[in-house]
This record gives sequence, structure tokens and C-alpha cells, in this order.
Amino acid sequence: MEDNKKTANGKEESVGNTFIEFLIVVARYKLFLFLFVSLITVGATAYALLAAKWYEATASVLPAENTDLLSALSGMSTIAKGFSASKGLAALTKSNNESDKYIAILQSRTLTDEVIEKYNLRKEYDLEDDFAEKVRKAWKTNLNVELQNEGNLTISVLDKSPQKASEIANYLVQRLNEINADLNAKNAKANREFVEKRYKKNLKDIDSLETAMKNYQTKTGVIAIPEQIESTIKTMSTIYGEYLMKDIEVNALKKQVGDSPQLQAAKIQVEELGKKINQLNAGIDESQKDSKFLIPFKQAPELASGYLNIYKDLQIQYKILEIVTPFYEQAKIEEIKNMPSVIVLDHAIVPDRKAKPKGTIYAIVSFVCSIITGLFIVFTYELFRKLKINQPEKYNYIFRRIKRSSK
Repeated sequence: MEDNKKTANGKEESVGNTFIEFLIVVARYKLFLFLFVSLITVGATAYALLAAKWYEATASVLPAENTDLLSALSGMSTIAKGFSASKGLAALTKSNNESDKYIAILQSRTLTDEVIEKYNLRKEYDLEDDFAEKVRKAWKTNLNVELQNEGNLTISVLDKSPQKASEIANYLVQRLNEINADLNAKNAKANREFVEKRYKKNLKDIDSLETAMKNYQTKTGVIAIPEQIESTIKTMSTIYGEYLMKDIEVNALKKQVGDSPQLQAAKIQVEELGKKINQLNAGIDESQKDSKFLIPFKQAPELASGYLNIYKDLQIQYKILEIVTPFYEQAKIEEIKNMPSVIVLDHAIVPDRKAKPKGTIYAIVSFVCSIITGLFIVFTYELFRKLKINQPEKYNYIFRRIKRSSK
């Protein structure tokens, strides 16, 4: 227990001695520290006050909402109306985040070079004889494009002239709308050409299939398979019914009157009905020469197959046309419409206060840094002073190593 107390007391004493030594060193070199800190702080603050002033102008914009043109167009299919501008055709060209695209445009090399040239920033940045890339980097340090939590995009420009700063910020908004409109027009044209190509092919396919259907109907007499088969079945059922009734009548007459003119007449009727049935089945009946509305049962599968193949393809093309037509109309409208990409919430105004350098920040930072640096110099000097007194050999060795390394 006593040893522990001694150890604890030893540590407390060591800490206390260290702090006292710290205060002694600070007190010993207080004049140096005061002058050093004052000189650095005053110098940095003076630089902030006397250096060239930079002003910041900020414009705030919101992405413009896209109107769903499809729902406004009449005569469109339910399927087509289900597509919005962001889900349908427009989804081919529009990114999920419009703000990312706007930031990319504002930071693009094309617009950067345009601004540098228009506002003669080479001269302003004192980089008239430097590489273009260096000028671009200088410009980007003075441009800040940021997406805010509220969804608006802020465009901030730093410049030595407050008037020029506001002009450049507003010019960037103007060019953002113009460049994005041009990109949208190019994309819309490409979309329109793609959809138009598919639309014209669809019309060509429909025309070809309609011609094929017309030729098939003219050749076979098939007009509407379901209706014709239904009519044929009803007609054949009626004739078969009469045939069976006459056949029953013939059998009854044989038993009742035997061979008689009445029986012979009934037999003739049965034979004629049988011939009629065979002719209708074969498709050689006199009534079928001028009109082929009744389909022969033997030819029905083949005729129905040929008809339905053309009919199926034609219906598919009609459905494609129903879907493609509204997209084609939208593509034509998208190509010619000229709507702003962003809506300006706040135009950049001429700033009346400088943005940098800020004297207060320079004073605080320089004061803290100078204190740390001054203490480091003082304690390093004190360390070597004590080393020279207490351990001169080690001190001389260190300085010899320093001299050798400096040669």
C-alpha cells in the first residue's frame, strides 16, 4: 500500500514538475513568443485586409418539370397513356438525376473555355502565357456548383469584380438552358428517326398483309372463317336433317305401299339430297360457283389455316401500330418543343461584401498556428540548450551529424 502511494505521489509530482517547467519556459521566452505571435497574426491579418478582394455571386435554379404530353394527346391506346415522359420514350435519353447532368454541363470543358474566353479570365488570373489546363483549374477553383437538400441547384462564382461575378453566374444559367435544350433536341431527333423508321415499317407490313389477305379472299372465297364455318354447319345441318327425314319416309313407304310412284319420288328426293351434300362437301355445288360463302368441310382445315395465319399477322401489326403511333406523335412534339431545362429561383445579384480573404478567419488561424509554432521553437531551443549543458558530447555529435547532412 505504501509503495503504491509512493508511486502515485511520484507520478503526481512528475506531472506537476512538468507543468511548472512548461510555465517557466514560457515565462522565460515570453517576449519572443509575444513578438512572434503578434508578428505572424498581424501580418496574416494585414494580408487579408490588403490583398485583392474576391466577391461571390450565387444563382439558384430548379429542374423544370416535364409535362406528360402523351396524356394530352387524343386517340391513343390505354397502353401508351400509361407511359409518362420519364417512363416511356423519354426514359431512353433522360438520366435518373437531372441535376447530375446539369452539373456535368456546367463543369464541362466546352462551357469552361467559353466562359474563360468571353470574360477574359486569363488576364484576370495573370495566366496569359500559361497552359489552357492551368487556366481551367484556376476557373474551377472559383466555381462552386452544389445540389442543396431542398432539391435546388446553386451556382456560385468568385471574381475580383462583383459585377462580373453576377454576370458570369447568370450567364452560366442561360448557357445551361441553351446547351441542355440543344442536347435534348438532338436526342429527340434521334428518337423521332428511330420511331419513325419503325412506324413506316409497320405501315408497310400492314399494307403487304392487307394485300395478301385480299388476294387470299379473292382466290379462295374465304371472307370470315368463323362466320362462314358457322353458316356452312347450319346449312349442312339443315340438309342432313331433310336427308334423314326423307330416308325415314322412304323406309316407311316401302312398308306401307311398296313400289309406287310416291316411293319413287321419295327415293329421287333422297338421292338429290345426297348429291347436294357431296357437292357441298367437295365445293362443286352450282350455288358455290358464284358465291363461295359456304366452305367445303374437306377444305375447311386448309382454308382456315391459311386465312388465320394472315389474319393473325395482320392483327399483330394493327396492335403494333396502335402502340407506336402515340410514341411517334410524342417524338415529333419532343423534337420541336423548346422548354427551359431549369427554372430560376434566384438570379445572381451584385454582391456588396467580399467573400474572401476574411480578416477574422486569417487572424484566428494565424494566431493559433503561430502559438503552436512559437512553442515548438522555444521548447526545441530549450531542449538543445539543456543538452549542451548536461550532455555536451551528445550535443556535439548531433550537430556534427546535422552539418554533414547539410553538405
